[in-house]
Amino acid sequence: MALKHPRHDGRGERDLQVNPIFSREPVEVPRYALPRGEMEPGTAYQLVHDELMLDGNARLNLATFVSTWAEPEALRLMAECAEKNMIDKDEYPQTAELEMRCVHMLARLWNAPDPRRTVGCSTTGSSEAAMLGGLALKRRWQKRGLKGRPNIVMGVNVQICWEKFADYFEVEPRYVPMEGDRYHLGAAEAVALCDENTIGVVAVLGSTFDGSYEPVAGICAALDDLQRRTGLDVPVHVDGASGAMIAPFLDPDLPWDFRLPRVASINTSGHKYGLVMPGVGWALWRDQDALPDDLVFHVNYLGGDMPTFALNFSRPGAQVVAQYYNFLRLGFEGYRRVQQTCRDVATRLSAEIAKLGPFEPLTDGSDIPVFAFRARDGAGFNVFDVSAALREHGWLVPAYTFPKNREDLAVLRVVVRNGFSHDLADLLLDDLRRVLPRLSAQPSPVRTADDAGGFAHGAETKNPRTPGRT
Repeated sequence: MALKHPRHDGRGERDLQVNPIFSREPVEVPRYALPRGEMEPGTAYQLVHDELMLDGNARLNLATFVSTWAEPEALRLMAECAEKNMIDKDEYPQTAELEMRCVHMLARLWNAPDPRRTVGCSTTGSSEAAMLGGLALKRRWQKRGLKGRPNIVMGVNVQICWEKFADYFEVEPRYVPMEGDRYHLGAAEAVALCDENTIGVVAVLGSTFDGSYEPVAGICAALDDLQRRTGLDVPVHVDGASGAMIAPFLDPDLPWDFRLPRVASINTSGHKYGLVMPGVGWALWRDQDALPDDLVFHVNYLGGDMPTFALNFSRPGAQVVAQYYNFLRLGFEGYRRVQQTCRDVATRLSAEIAKLGPFEPLTDGSDIPVFAFRARDGAGFNVFDVSAALREHGWLVPAYTFPKNREDLAVLRVVVRNGFSHDLADLLLDDLRRVLPRLSAQPSPVRTADDAGGFAHGAETKNPRTPGRT
């Protein structure tokens, strides 16, 4: 019960004024229109706070890739910078400087041939960064003077932002479907769809469907061969929303980045495995030639040139500052330890789930710390039953079916992030064991994909079976 300072009524007696939301006065709670008058700040806060209790617990949300934990110092810096507008680089030159430092750190992390010439910027997230990469590919194609309809080649497992890019910027999307046990883009399949109007191939380092890396080096090699045979020079954009902040630390010998000459650009999400609270992403190009200068706006500040390239304008500088804090705070070794712990939790948890019997793993979390598993035939329940049962215990574990050509495959997916410890993994296992007897006693599955609703799909998508980055 919220109490205000005591006061005296007309008879000299003390009165404790109780927050009206809990006691004497009814409070009109507007839903879809502005209230007619004001209310006390504490009352407004309590109303909003109490409604938000109906949300799920973000720390138990195993659907989202987005960071749900941060150090107090990072949160303090974000609060201190919340009012700084990232687009106003001349008013906030030091924030702009920290952004450029992050770009150059990422350029070195991703093995740019000359990090000093690497072009890059922060964005609101990896989806905006991906669209910027796509725009640069289209503009480079346009400069070749071709008159056909531009197209872009990618696996059907790409995140919805690529479908949006193709729709918004009038590019034909050419999707490689899944086949058999191949759940992402294959090199031969990508090359088969390329022609003179292909602006680029998108390779995903960490598919949202199952956590697997796409074979970036193999795709580049196949495109090298295509150029030798036909003269077609098709660049590659790597969508490293998650994997670009995992592979450099845990898989340093894996060639996927600017070490491959055909990789023109890379995007990642700072608010996923970059370990920043939402929302910040990063887009980098190999060099100035990879990003046509007519897409870049130049801002003069402190007597120097600050190039900007973004779809969004006003946004807080807080997340960029938090990214720089994390880079300083953790360094290479700190990031390696955090990401290795996430992978260790994922691989152990996937192995323990496989031991339970009714489940069959598709992946084990040994690429990005994400894995998918299915219910075996004859279990008496399906993945949608499991998702609903775990939600009764507070866990948000998405269930969904795969896209075209593998729509028969329904899975559960677990995303392990910083802050999801071995202890929490054990608690999830305990609850999974707790619900299995009840589910196994069912004569047949109860729920369907449609019953699962928007939560289980976890995506902003035209295709309700496609999991997103969220």
